Amino acid sequence: GWACWKMYLGRPETNGPRCASLRVLGTALRESSRPHEALSVYEAHLALRRRYWSRDEDSLLWGQNNIANCLDDIGRYEEALVLVRDVYNRRVATLGGSHRSTIVSGNNLAGSLINLEQWEEAITLVRDQLLPAARRSLG
Repeated sequence: GWACWKMYLGRPETNGPRCASLRVLGTALRESSRPHEALSVYEAHLALRRRYWSRDEDSLLWGQNNIANCLDDIGRYEEALVLVRDVYNRRVATLGGSHRSTIVSGNNLAGSLINLEQWEEAITLVRDQLLPAARRSLG
């Protein structure tokens, strides 16, 4: 992670590999059980994406999802839920309910609901939306 970041650090903010290296660093930190540090890096990565690549909705949503995962890792479940709910709703609106990325985002939403013990909403989401969508699109 750090080696990747150091390699591209001197490049302009608008450089794609420089921006991607932030995501790589964030992932390395999170996978090394350093979610607080990963959160800061992922927030910087998403801010950069919003500033220079705001039309790349898919990357913005994955960036938001990465932040939600870190928030979840550090026990900030309510904040994570707000982000994953937004990601799921935006995926449904842009890709439809049966798209693979929408189903993955819905699964993340269900996990966040379970973390907050919002059982009924999680069950309803999985039973009424995610399972039928998965059966239709994934077989």
